[in-house]
Amino acid sequence: MPHNKSCKKRLLTNKKQNERNRQNRAMMRGKIKVYRNTVEQMSAEDKATAVTEMYRLLDVQSRKGLMPKSRASRLKSRMAAAAAK
Repeated sequence: MPHNKSCKKRLLTNKKQNERNRQNRAMMRGKIKVYRNTVEQMSAEDKATAVTEMYRLLDVQSRKGLMPKSRASRLKSRMAAAAAK
């Protein structure tokens, strides 16, 4: 257990941030799964909007520190390839 006041506060803020990160990661994984399962049945216009939406999602999550930039760019590349099929 923390002894200092600042350590107690850090413990609380870490728990809050951990929960936020967990929710964001779960939301992101769910959206990626939905995209992968539905991209083949989409029309060309829907694919374009879905790809830009996923790019935005991955960029935001990468900026927040939920994943490294290289992983975000790899996922974006794979999603673009899936949409181009």
